[in-house]
Amino acid sequence: MNKGVLKMTRTLCGLVLLLSAFATSASDAPALNPSHPDRTTVVKGDTLWDISARFLRDPWRWPDIWKANPQVANPHLIYPGDVLVLTFNNGVPELHAERAGEGRGATVKLSPQVRSEPVARAIPTIPLNVIQPFLTRPRVVTQEEMEAAPYIVQSADEHLIAATGNRVYVRGIKDGEAAERYTVLRLGQAYRDPDASAEAKSKQQDILGYEAVYVADAVLQRSGDPATFVLDGSRQEAHNGDRLLPAITQGQEASFQPRAPGGDVRGRIISVIEGVSQVGQYQVVVLNLGQQQGMEAGHVLAAYQAGSEVRDLVSPDPKDTVRLPDEQAGLLMVFRPFERVSYALVMKATRPLRVGDKVQTP
Repeated sequence: MNKGVLKMTRTLCGLVLLLSAFATSASDAPALNPSHPDRTTVVKGDTLWDISARFLRDPWRWPDIWKANPQVANPHLIYPGDVLVLTFNNGVPELHAERAGEGRGATVKLSPQVRSEPVARAIPTIPLNVIQPFLTRPRVVTQEEMEAAPYIVQSADEHLIAATGNRVYVRGIKDGEAAERYTVLRLGQAYRDPDASAEAKSKQQDILGYEAVYVADAVLQRSGDPATFVLDGSRQEAHNGDRLLPAITQGQEASFQPRAPGGDVRGRIISVIEGVSQVGQYQVVVLNLGQQQGMEAGHVLAAYQAGSEVRDLVSPDPKDTVRLPDEQAGLLMVFRPFERVSYALVMKATRPLRVGDKVQTP
């Protein structure tokens, strides 16, 4: 083959490979929000999810456009006053930050490891004030776990109920095993799997766990049998028989990297923490998906409102009905998975969500 032709052939092959790589990278890029800005200024009260939603159709895909830069200290932290600028690299969108006080040309690339940290003024990934009580207080328990837990046998003043500042006597804490702080809990509703078989339901094998209703915090004053505790921060009055479990010390440094779960995950909303009938943005729901199904903190799921059954008025059969298709109604993010259920925060709600609505991989 002529050397010139061979050289041209190699050049054309290289160009084809380059264009193919470009097309692949561009097609893999996350879809932009049609109304995205070219730049935006971070203000107090913003969250990383909110900002990502301004630029992306799927906010949890921000790691695909926020690139790591190891030369920048704490590149994953964004501060009020920072200006985020959208640019394109070979057709692939990227976000850069112009640091406040460093001039218009001073840009840094943002890290894909987005998380909240106790650093002054840095904006959080999601509104932590909404979920913080659910990280430290409410929990999901088994009936056996509650029956084995220490319990209030009597208040110091022989009242049937006790509140903040009252002393209570507690039995069931072994010598040398007493923690300094406990949470007083009461067994609440059973979380049941609506998709369980009829046989499982008849044997109560559909119970995924029980809600542990938060009553108060309790501080150890004197160990023994019974041990003496002082109630602190009561949400409701404590009763004789209420149970105590060691307090959870997880705090504001909770880390979240929103992402879609691997594989095809399907489940349902089985409860709403506040007990309302319709669920909106930033409300907490319980899912019948847990660690057994691979749920992790940060997993994002799409919620679907079940289609209603309506009569077909055109059909000659007056009893003819049709089930309308399910409609996507919002996005949820799991923030605290348990063994068989999870707490999730409603990040977006385009329709009212209800108990029984489906959730799945977006």
